[in-house]
Amino acid sequence: MPAVATETPNASAPQYAQVAVPLHLNQTFTYRLPPAMQLDARVGSRVLVPFGAKPITGYIVGLLKTLDPKEDLTESEVKNALTLLDAEPLLTAEVLEITRWVANYYAAPWGEVLKASLPAGINATVEQVVSITKSGRAALENPGSGSLSRKGALGLRLLADEGDFEIRAFWLRMGVASFPQWLRELEREGFVRRSYRSRSDSSGTKTQKIVRLRAPESSDNEADVRKPTARQKSVLECLKTGGDKQTLSSLLLQTGASLSTVRSLEKKDLIEIVDEEVRRDPLQTAALPELEDLELTAAQISALDSLLTQMNARRFATFLLHGVTGSGKTEIYIQAMRAALQRGCSAMMLVPEIALTPILSRRLRASFGDQIALFHSTLTKGERFDEWSRLRRGEARIVIGTRSAVFAPAEKLGLIIIDEEHDTSYRQQDSPYYNARDTAIVRARRESAVVVLGSATPSLESFHNAQTQKYQYLHLPERIAQRPMAQTELVDMRAVFTRHGKPAVFSDELLEAIRITHERGEQSMILLNRRGYSSFVLCRTCGESIHCPNCDVTLTYHRSERTLVCHYCNFRQPAPSVCPTCEGTFIYYVGEGTEQIEEQLRQRFPALRIARIDRDSTSRRRLFEQALLNFGSGKLDMLVGTQMLAKGHDFPNVTLVGVISVDAGLALPDFRSAERTFQLLTQVAGRAGRGNLAGRVLIQTYHPDHYVLRHAKAQDYSGFYAEEINYRRNHSYPPFVVLGLFLIHDEDLRRVQAAAVAIKNALVEANADRACRILGPAPAPLARLRGEHRMQILIKSRSRPALRRIADAALKQAEELGHDLRSINLEIDPVSMM
Repeated sequence: MPAVATETPNASAPQYAQVAVPLHLNQTFTYRLPPAMQLDARVGSRVLVPFGAKPITGYIVGLLKTLDPKEDLTESEVKNALTLLDAEPLLTAEVLEITRWVANYYAAPWGEVLKASLPAGINATVEQVVSITKSGRAALENPGSGSLSRKGALGLRLLADEGDFEIRAFWLRMGVASFPQWLRELEREGFVRRSYRSRSDSSGTKTQKIVRLRAPESSDNEADVRKPTARQKSVLECLKTGGDKQTLSSLLLQTGASLSTVRSLEKKDLIEIVDEEVRRDPLQTAALPELEDLELTAAQISALDSLLTQMNARRFATFLLHGVTGSGKTEIYIQAMRAALQRGCSAMMLVPEIALTPILSRRLRASFGDQIALFHSTLTKGERFDEWSRLRRGEARIVIGTRSAVFAPAEKLGLIIIDEEHDTSYRQQDSPYYNARDTAIVRARRESAVVVLGSATPSLESFHNAQTQKYQYLHLPERIAQRPMAQTELVDMRAVFTRHGKPAVFSDELLEAIRITHERGEQSMILLNRRGYSSFVLCRTCGESIHCPNCDVTLTYHRSERTLVCHYCNFRQPAPSVCPTCEGTFIYYVGEGTEQIEEQLRQRFPALRIARIDRDSTSRRRLFEQALLNFGSGKLDMLVGTQMLAKGHDFPNVTLVGVISVDAGLALPDFRSAERTFQLLTQVAGRAGRGNLAGRVLIQTYHPDHYVLRHAKAQDYSGFYAEEINYRRNHSYPPFVVLGLFLIHDEDLRRVQAAAVAIKNALVEANADRACRILGPAPAPLARLRGEHRMQILIKSRSRPALRRIADAALKQAEELGHDLRSINLEIDPVSMM
């Protein structure tokens, strides 16, 4: 651990730092700045600080000349910061402000939000190291003292010869698996010491060795010494023909020279070897599309003019761009981003899923070149770091990415676009909880930027805000080039069952439509919102199904791996050949997943070129991207997948969309299930008929009279909104109330129940004015997940301040009663009740 500096403190410099740590704690901590750090410390820099038994990387969020009297701290209670990790702050003022807002609004730990705002891997890790002391070196020089064991002497010699070791690496070199007794004795004798140091992640800046020719110097007495050998001449000639510089690895490969030959030339000052930064470009090998000059429709021009008016005035405004599928929203986005750049501003575009980025990012790269920086989870850590660094340095001015890109260090933001704004993927589903859509709106307000919320099926909250004129409403009611909307049909699976006398995966109508579509040389998409091969395994002898040992769900069968998988905790086990309960051999695979749908379609239509798109395929980024690109270029005939197919894809040759089963989504115990089903069906229907060919959509259902399906068939958003908003009003759901959801989780059910009762009692006590309605505690719909029992308490209120007042009071009382706040999550504005 670095020694504390002994210089005299600078009275004009800050003496203390307020530090947020990335732990589940809703407070900051004050540390003393040693004199060596006082002039260099900046708000937004990372700092290594002692915390409990082990140092941790924190973030400086404030600098103080004196202790804050409100914290009631004495000098003796304040610990010294250990190491300043950044010469320049990583966190900009804008990012600090928006993360502070997220922490306050969503009751999220500020340190966790700050960590989430930086690219994965940039946060330094802390490791324990062992090193030899002066006493240890003296003991080595005096082996006759007899105080060293043989192993101890070997360990000291290793430390003396090779320097400090990370503790586990030292054990490995010494051939032991844990802390050995002889090492404890060395530590007791003062021959070695243990300390901590920070270690940067390997995803930082990547460099490569570059060899460059040096300018020739005038002749002197050393000319003969500098005269190159024949092998060295070949290296010099290779450099001259290669533009005076090459990578070291390429130079050695081309000339067959050894590294010592190149080093000799360096010593003669004929060349120089330098480290040059290498950009890891996620689109380096991507084929970019040819750009077309598209003529905007009157509705597009009107919408764009409204955006530009506010952008020219540098005024904050939020627009809801409600355009039917295929109406040209993306072209408006591109024109608005181009206008932002022309005005000297940066722009940000958020998309809900990585499924949207392969084709869209290529289109934006073709339009804006290296001005684009990509942010999403399937980039490597190195690629994310490089894209973040380019944006931080101002080399890129447009960021496109998923949820966490809302924290990207873009300066002078003029425009933020949230595409498919209704999508629940914008909500972070674990701590720190936040909604990227709402966070983007707040960030835009603080930076006087324009926000565009784009969707064919806006969330009820956003459409309600437009109706009440909180947002400005822009409407694109027709597809570009007057293309008609796809014809949508509901296939009554009850009639299919009657016709065949048994359940069927595919209706006759869908199979015939697939055949005709393929014969015409057109493409199709088949959607089933369930991945895997079958939904669960059932024994027909005893009736038992195989459940996840950690969660209250059945395991899903994946035939390609012959594995049962839990889609919540990723527990895996081999598929059984006999029932684990009764040892019966009649194993039955119930339900269909995307994997089975793909297999059955291949059997029925051997000539079809089919690819599958779901969470399993997206985990293999390159294969996933290639499937989308192959489909777009006509190398595939059909995509089979989950709801990822519904999101924003533009394939002009797709004329058929089939939805295998939609009824399960309507039955979920969540007040948003109807809205999500309507959005899914409308969005997936919009993938058909986007080119010059007419589109057709077939939706298989056992409930053809349901109001959601009726409105989805008619592509009637207004009609659906009118029915659904009345339901929300009558049952006191958003947007007419605000929600807070307590989730109490622990491996011990009794602790969960005790904490839930304590939270409920505290809420009731703080709710004396009855400003809130408290429901629960009750088991969560998934009552056990990842090995933990789960209970919920729901709070409804028409007053957000009142909800936060009683929720904060409950958390405080739970902590005073000794309950572990790490097992109590408070979600503000939850989007899922599962």
